[in-house]
Amino acid sequence: MNIKSRNKVTAQFSMSSMTDIVFLLLIFFMITSTLVHPNALKLLLPKSDGQVSTEKPIISISIDDQGNNTYSYAVGNDRVPFENVEQLLKERIGTEETPTVALHVDKSVPMEEVVKVMNIAKENKYRLILATEAN
Repeated sequence: MNIKSRNKVTAQFSMSSMTDIVFLLLIFFMITSTLVHPNALKLLLPKSDGQVSTEKPIISISIDDQGNNTYSYAVGNDRVPFENVEQLLKERIGTEETPTVALHVDKSVPMEEVVKVMNIAKENKYRLILATEAN
């Protein structure tokens, strides 16, 4: 007598639940990655409606557009080439612990030129204020 059992367990794997989990993880990481904002430059940006007062002296750097992709840099009232900006800043600041530098930039100056000065301030650990016009 040959009795066959019909209760055989078959080993099957359903891929539909696995793909659901993969797509949910993909959506989760896409959403969370857009919410992350890297802070490359830490700046103290004053509001244009109010005034920022500091007790310590502020050294100002001005960048002006001279046309033909040339820019004029001034530390205080002294016009200097970009190569000498960092050296002159160090001379003016001296041994002050947390110096404050105010950056005055013409509207027509591209952001690349502004970032160059911001990098100097960041490397030397100067406090940087971006000057704006009042409304």
